[in-house]
Amino acid sequence: MIQKYGEARWQGGLRDGQGTLSTETGSLRDQPYSFAKRFGDEKGTNPEELIGAAHASCFAMQMSAFIEQSGTKAESIEARSTVTLTVGAEGADITRVHVEVVASVPGMTAEQFQEIAERTKAGCPVSKVLKGADITMAARLG
Repeated sequence: MIQKYGEARWQGGLRDGQGTLSTETGSLRDQPYSFAKRFGDEKGTNPEELIGAAHASCFAMQMSAFIEQSGTKAESIEARSTVTLTVGAEGADITRVHVEVVASVPGMTAEQFQEIAERTKAGCPVSKVLKGADITMAARLG
């Protein structure tokens, strides 16, 4: 079993408070986040972009594994995961995650690639965690 952690500290109210977040490895250490960074135009990180980064990186790695299992290796895989936060009367919900992936895989047909992309969408561990959201995808060879 592998366990990793992220941690956050928050001080103050929702709109006037501030927080910091860090990762176990120290890649992110005491990164500020706030209401304005999450729901407004203020620059800085927020939970949704961190989920997007986690999803995109996991997706690319899982796709690489599936491509390798098919007998070849990808030259490159670029993934972007856009997380949609919808705010309504009942509060905020992550309602959609859209993955865009472009890969360079010598010798692979578009049909083979689409099969692997669908397998990756279902098999990526972070995709599995995000099943409560509508996870969509656009995948193509580049």
